Amino acid sequence: MSSEPGPLLQVEHLKTYFPIKSGVLIDREVGRVHAVDDVSFELGDGETLGLVGESGCGKTTLARTVTRLLQPSGGSVRFQGQDITELSQRKLRPVRREMQMVFQDPFSSLNPRRRVREIIGGPLRLHGASSSKADERSREILELVGLSGDHMDRYPHEFSGGMRQRIGIARALALSPKLVVLDEPVSALDVSIQAQIINLLDSIQDELGLSYLFVAHDLSVVRHVSDRIAVMYLGKIVELAAASELFEGPIHPYTLSLYSAVPVPDPKEGRARERIVLKGDVPNPSDPPAGCRFHTRCPVATEICSQEEPPLADYGGGHLAACHHPQSIGAARIKRASRSPASPESSARRLPAAGGAR
Repeated sequence: MSSEPGPLLQVEHLKTYFPIKSGVLIDREVGRVHAVDDVSFELGDGETLGLVGESGCGKTTLARTVTRLLQPSGGSVRFQGQDITELSQRKLRPVRREMQMVFQDPFSSLNPRRRVREIIGGPLRLHGASSSKADERSREILELVGLSGDHMDRYPHEFSGGMRQRIGIARALALSPKLVVLDEPVSALDVSIQAQIINLLDSIQDELGLSYLFVAHDLSVVRHVSDRIAVMYLGKIVELAAASELFEGPIHPYTLSLYSAVPVPDPKEGRARERIVLKGDVPNPSDPPAGCRFHTRCPVATEICSQEEPPLADYGGGHLAACHHPQSIGAARIKRASRSPASPESSARRLPAAGGAR
């Protein structure tokens, strides 16, 4: 019997659909938005999984479903071995201590009528801490995120965007979670502040041994912070690999197009790189195309792409991709790939040490 510990977070065949209703007197469901559709992955202790894709691909919905801020339509979410998919709000309360979220917009995610003392200390008091203990913990966490106890009695409007995001991070850390879900935590900040927040998150993870699910649309940001990266398109994961592996040899045409859009500091290298411009628009998630969902925009699509959905296959080393025409790899590697659906565990077992891809 194996003594190897299981993953911290295990997501299997997760689906989140939103009903489309029509009618004046009686609401009638006329369709569903397939925001997250059959997504599976695992996250280990101390690991960062980056989740990347363009706006509307389902990243934020997936993050909110994993933390049970949204109810799944199907599939399962297991956290520390416990199935939390159908837990009531009352039974979720102890789980929420261990699983926290940092939101995208630091200007709207903090209550403008509450002082920092209440914003950070509120969750602690909700879980039974006395006012003095909550204040003590709040000061400790503020120092951890680069602020001071002197900020305790200030309101959010008295801080810059970067400082507000630090307060949001402090609120998430107050209950000493094991998993922090970061929903585009730097996209609303100036570029000069983004690096500070990313470096802060790195140092906090090293100090506290946290696991991160890091959601972003910027592939270069995700590359810096992630051990592994999952690429989403129209509600599905189309590629999943170690960060270094994904950048050295992306397999899916959609990943290649994202990679080609990453800015290059060297003008010579930038001119030499082929820029892939995708045709058309992202299909309507309420009526996704048959077969591969990317085939309507894919530069290498053939007839099979519109007829058969490609499985998420393992191309070696835990590099998973769902494509009938995998790119950037040799024929031998294509032959080795299993054409049956790959399990996300096959990627998780070959993880680099946490932080190794940074």
